[in-house]
Amino acid sequence: MEMKEKNEKITALLGWSLQAIEAIDKLNRPYVVVGPPEFKPFADNNGILFVPWQFNVPIEHSVELYEQLKELNTKVAIPIYEETVEWAGMLNSLIWENPKVFNKSLLLRDKSLMKRRAHLAGLRVGVFEEAFTKENIKHFLKRMNEALLNTDEENFEPIHVKPFDKAGTVGHRMISKYEEIEEIDDSEFPLLMESHLEGQEFSCEAFVHNGKVKFLNITEYVKLGHSNFVPASPTLEQWRPQIRATIEKLVEAFEVTHGILHPEFFLTPDGTIYFGEVAARIPGGHIFEHIERVYGFSPYQGQVLCSDPDTTEEELNAFFPEEVVSAKGHSGNLMVYPKVKSINKLNIPTELKEHPYFLKHNMFIPTTAKVAERVGYGNHYGSIYFFGEDSKEMRSLLEEYEKHNFYL
Repeated sequence: MEMKEKNEKITALLGWSLQAIEAIDKLNRPYVVVGPPEFKPFADNNGILFVPWQFNVPIEHSVELYEQLKELNTKVAIPIYEETVEWAGMLNSLIWENPKVFNKSLLLRDKSLMKRRAHLAGLRVGVFEEAFTKENIKHFLKRMNEALLNTDEENFEPIHVKPFDKAGTVGHRMISKYEEIEEIDDSEFPLLMESHLEGQEFSCEAFVHNGKVKFLNITEYVKLGHSNFVPASPTLEQWRPQIRATIEKLVEAFEVTHGILHPEFFLTPDGTIYFGEVAARIPGGHIFEHIERVYGFSPYQGQVLCSDPDTTEEELNAFFPEEVVSAKGHSGNLMVYPKVKSINKLNIPTELKEHPYFLKHNMFIPTTAKVAERVGYGNHYGSIYFFGEDSKEMRSLLEEYEKHNFYL
């Protein structure tokens, strides 16, 4: 579908993503990519308008970047990854002359602040506190278990600790013993501590325009940080009305007007929904790839359209398909983590490659045989992609192969 060309203003993508660049290019909308300087030669060779920028400098330097984007007649800045969310907030606050836009972006970068805001808005959350020392974590672990009437230190119920501002599972630890707290380096503080929640974990990808949810995807997690699939199974999708109501409350509470939200929730067997956290950028776990595979539209383009206040309702209605019923099967993936300390070869079962749901994999033999030490959930060494009609078979495959040793 051809989109209405808007030559008078330009869209800025903050961060480097070839999928996002290709998507906006196909929309025939003028754009500029703001990314690390090492990508400039590639951008120049491929005719991509590019502004080199290091996002690890203090946000006070944003005025310098704003002046460059102002010269290009930029109308909106769109964050591609976690570290660019507050930069987009600051730039849009300058472009739109609305300081509150930046303040709202800070809520979406601080896991402790967002938890408090969600709590104030009436969303259910677990018990949480900030930790500045290891003693804080020991005290929280002990007090949580005392509240559960559990005084057996060898069988404590777990708690979770995670950095305030990292994406996804980066730096996330589950702790049930005092000695595990000693493994945390002092440089990792401050941290968010929270109680463990039982139930089905899932994420949502909400495309928001003018404060209204235009399309809502539900991604079912099989194992956090390891596997997921889209759309969710009928067992989870039956709660869509309640999930949508929760998303709408979240949008209102965080005063989100444009863009995408990627919140994570827990659903208990009785249908109670607990808020985990929320992001305002492209989700990890290959979720955008899943959405495109089953629904046939580019979520990257959806993000661009919803981030632009000038996009019309007609454009959005023509762009987004009907939720769930228009999905052509289920798309899932398994992120593979080596279970060895040194890699010698790949071990891919023949029955996996011959399974009708198997699409592809991108596992590899690294140049350095030694496996990098994992911090929290660590980094995966490739993914396996699946596509099929039956959500039960999809879940079964992801559960089965999560246990397999692909690296020997």
